Amino acid sequence: MSMLSNKDIVCPNNLLDVAHKIKGVKAAIVNAGKPLPMLSVQDAVNENLIEPIFIGDKNEIQKCANDLKWDISQYEIIHEPVENMTAPIAAKLASNKKVRIIVKGHIHTDVLMKEVLKREYNLLGKTRLSHIWHMTLAKEDKPLIITDGALNVLPNVKTKMHILKNVINFSNRIGIDRPKIAVLSATEEILDSVPSSKEADEITRLAKKEKLNADVFGPLAFDNSVSKKSALVKGIQNEVAGLADVLLVPSVETGNSLVKMLIYFCGACAAGVVVGGKVPVVITSRSDEAPARLASIAAAVVALD
Repeated sequence: MSMLSNKDIVCPNNLLDVAHKIKGVKAAIVNAGKPLPMLSVQDAVNENLIEPIFIGDKNEIQKCANDLKWDISQYEIIHEPVENMTAPIAAKLASNKKVRIIVKGHIHTDVLMKEVLKREYNLLGKTRLSHIWHMTLAKEDKPLIITDGALNVLPNVKTKMHILKNVINFSNRIGIDRPKIAVLSATEEILDSVPSSKEADEITRLAKKEKLNADVFGPLAFDNSVSKKSALVKGIQNEVAGLADVLLVPSVETGNSLVKMLIYFCGACAAGVVVGGKVPVVITSRSDEAPARLASIAAAVVALD
């Protein structure tokens, strides 16, 4: 018997409901001429989430649109047949405020992000960029947010405070006024032998000191972050244990594994977006299902300033 889920992945209403309040958001689609990116952009247009500007090989973009029986004559296409040259065009459009969102098409994430990070475009905000995963199972689910499972590989405490501020901001936008944030480790004890447990303790103290608008507590292990029963059995009593809205993970591997496990074993919808800069960036993977791609674009609209 396989643990793999065969459940249909569904895009959650909470992201769509918030995103629908913001109309006609211009989005740069970076190297668009491949079937999957074009399909997710079509879905997002049908949901009235975005107005795309396509960057890439004009003929391939047109061919994909024709295959989808989608008339894109009203949208701008910027012809650039060389994959890696599409990223500077998108960054420049964002820099000139011609687009408010960047959506990754058929281009390597590192190529795109390297461009977005260049100082000349002035796309960086007050905090460092970080990636947020908004995870849901059903259409009306309360989400579990996991950060950072994609961008910051082994962030130090200073970077984790940026990640924390970014996720509090995002949580507020989807109606979680004071998020409960578990700072994840492999243990709820502070042990010299487990560096992430010491960092979690430090982050907990800093969050209190900086009076962040969130209940932040760590170290907590996964079980006592999400299960009240597990927390009670272990005698862990604080405002976060068993009730976490957000998991702040120690490293990218932890976040990546948790998210992929929820997708593949539980059929979760993973909406992913890079926040903290002046434009949200959607970096979906080629293996993502259409509802997750749509949810990711909705998450980017939600993250707009």
